[in-house]
Amino acid sequence: MPKTYAGIPEEYAGENAAVQLITVPYDGTSTWGKGADKGPELFLDASENMELYDIETGTEPYLLGVLLCGDITEKSSPEAMTEAVYKKTKELLQNEGKLFTLFGGEHSVSIGSIRAVGEKYPDLTVLQLDAHTDLRPEFHGSTCNHACAVYEASQKLNLVQVGIRSCDVEELQYVPKDQCFWAHEIARNNHWIEDVLKKLKGNVYITIDLDAFDPSIAPSTGTPEPGGLQWYPTMELLKKVFMKCNVVAFDIVELMDSPMPKPTAFLAAKLYYKMLAYYHQAKN
Repeated sequence: MPKTYAGIPEEYAGENAAVQLITVPYDGTSTWGKGADKGPELFLDASENMELYDIETGTEPYLLGVLLCGDITEKSSPEAMTEAVYKKTKELLQNEGKLFTLFGGEHSVSIGSIRAVGEKYPDLTVLQLDAHTDLRPEFHGSTCNHACAVYEASQKLNLVQVGIRSCDVEELQYVPKDQCFWAHEIARNNHWIEDVLKKLKGNVYITIDLDAFDPSIAPSTGTPEPGGLQWYPTMELLKKVFMKCNVVAFDIVELMDSPMPKPTAFLAAKLYYKMLAYYHQAKN
């Protein structure tokens, strides 16, 4: 792991940082493209090669302070990994007033962190940007499979899904009524961002699978699906979410190693930093 996030000065990378970042290099249950365990390394490398001034908001988000809180390296089973992420998240959530962030890894890494954040904020809304519903109660003998990433959230919390364009028929019964914004409907709805915002309130956890984006701009994911989200509309959505709601945590997952991973890795790095910029802007 690098000394500091994005190579920022150490004075902004210590215990007083307003942002906590854990990485989970796990790829134990993916069923097609492999290499998500290399995602955090690729993300951190790309982050060291971006400019730290955000033009849109006129801020330098790193001034918030970003503390690297280590890797979760438990890989013995999906259940053990989930428990390790859960425990680490619970520990970090004791640090009041700090934004919890996570970079995966396959999407199963979000189960434990969402569980911990949901226990702290029972009124939590989970905003999922994804190509896939990820609503199977269990898959391949495990409830902690990547295909089950938000099933638990759908049962216990307020789940809002955006960009979905792949779903098994058995998952339809779990899709949150009037709170799933299918990609084909977004494509012909000029007001979809406002419609999503109406479903959000209070404390929010944002989980972003990079395959939510169209593979033309983010090809290095485990299961790239055509017809995905584009950059600027997604940034508009995220900016408005941070302005309207109290975003208490977010994660980004499914960056996959590939013969040419750098464009997607850089997109992931910019996405993370843009979300810090919107968080910074909302707090000031």
